[in-house]
Amino acid sequence: MKIKVIVLLLSVAFTTNAFAKTKENITETKMIKTDSLLRHAVFFKFKEGTTPEQIKKVEDAFSALPSKIEQIKGYEWGLNNSPEGLNKGFTHAFFLTFESEEDRAVYLPHPDHKAFGAVLTPYLEDVFVVDYWTK
Repeated sequence: MKIKVIVLLLSVAFTTNAFAKTKENITETKMIKTDSLLRHAVFFKFKEGTTPEQIKKVEDAFSALPSKIEQIKGYEWGLNNSPEGLNKGFTHAFFLTFESEEDRAVYLPHPDHKAFGAVLTPYLEDVFVVDYWTK
């Protein structure tokens, strides 16, 4: 009888431990998926002779996009201030956050994004874009 009780208690302990690990693994997987966001990083190099007023017009137009395109979940931008001198003339960095590739797919051809492109194009010397999933 004692052996049966010990075996039963050990079985319950192992089963509980197995379920606890399974739940922990599921939680970790959900956390990674929930925490992973799609970043759209855009860097501009303006043509020589572009005035501060024209650059401000571009900055304002880009900054208006999050209020016009609901798929943009986060937005920030700033000016290069690196002392390394490795920016290759790129002065402006813009970071947009999307929750999915589908949201980015809505953003890219969106009429307001296209209208922004029309504001930017006359002043743009070069651009590069990097998209990545956060880790």
